[in-house]
Amino acid sequence: MNRICVFCGSSSGTDPRYADAARVLGNALVRRGLGLVYGGGNVGLMGIIADAVMQAGGEVIGVIPDALVERELAHGDVTQMIVVRSMHERKAKMAELSNGFVAMPGGYGTFEEFCEIITWAQLGMHRMPCGILNVNGYYDPLMKLFDHAVAEGFLRPGNRRLVLEETDPERLLTALATYTPQHTEKWISRDES
Repeated sequence: MNRICVFCGSSSGTDPRYADAARVLGNALVRRGLGLVYGGGNVGLMGIIADAVMQAGGEVIGVIPDALVERELAHGDVTQMIVVRSMHERKAKMAELSNGFVAMPGGYGTFEEFCEIITWAQLGMHRMPCGILNVNGYYDPLMKLFDHAVAEGFLRPGNRRLVLEETDPERLLTALATYTPQHTEKWISRDES
């Protein structure tokens, strides 16, 4: 592994523990020699984690659509800023540059980005680790939803295990580093449709 993509909010949230976790994760990336790939903003958790990595001497690659350069306030002090044309291109470029993925607290954009990268793993389009940094129980409802999808037969248990979850940034990075991709099972058969 040489770079981790972090999906996170353009807001800092209401609890200071979210910002603290972004700083801790940023510093942990640098200690492990890992670069950061992220959404390119200088506001919210995006800006906090980018600043933490840069201040610790690490590599930061931002990827931002041209329509969001002004809106999300593209970070002006990162190793590299890649401006793309669309959200689709942004996600593809972030995946191309990364060896693993982490979702921190965020809103619709964070949810969508993480769920798409998990879907790509489920479909066998990549075999990289995907984890959730569950700060202060933020993602507990989503974890329950994933478990509910298994119980109701919409998600296979093997595919549910594609989502790693930790409350501590160091433990999450260890889980990503030691992840062994599983064989992608066929998830649909004619008798189930």
